[in-house]
Amino acid sequence: MVHVRRSFTVERPLPAVAAYIADFAHAVDWDPGTRECVRDGDDAEPAVGARWRNVSVFRGRRTELDYRLDRREERRVTFTGTNKTATSTDDFGFEETGEGTRVTYDATIRFHGLARLADPFLRKEFERLGDEITRTLPDAVRAAVPS
Repeated sequence: MVHVRRSFTVERPLPAVAAYIADFAHAVDWDPGTRECVRDGDDAEPAVGARWRNVSVFRGRRTELDYRLDRREERRVTFTGTNKTATSTDDFGFEETGEGTRVTYDATIRFHGLARLADPFLRKEFERLGDEITRTLPDAVRAAVPS
C-alpha cells in the first residue's frame, strides 16, 4: 500500500472548492497523470454513487480505472477507483481559513496480487505526484472558480 498526504490552501470559498473537486472529471485539469476522465450518466451535480472512467499515464504506461464518488459531505469528498491491478482512494478534507479553503488530500493506492511487490519501488513516484498536485489543483480551482 502507498499512502500520500498533502495539504494546501486555495483562495476560494469552501463550498465552491468542494463542488469543483466533487466532479472528478476535473481531474484532467489537476492530476498530472490523467489524460481523460469521463462521467457515466447525466450531467447533473455529482452525487454519491456517480461514476467516471479515468484514463491515466503512469511511468509511461496507460491505465484505466473506474472511479466512484463514495462520500460527498460539506467538508469531505471521497472517490474510489478500481481496476484489476489496484484500488485507489482519493480523499479530500476541507477547512475554512482566513485565506480561503485548506484542502487535505489523502491518496491511498492498494495494489492487488503480484503488483503488491511494486509498492516500495513506486512510493517515490507517488510522493512526487503528490507534490505536483499541491500546485496543479489550486491553480485549476482558481482558474475554474471566480474569486
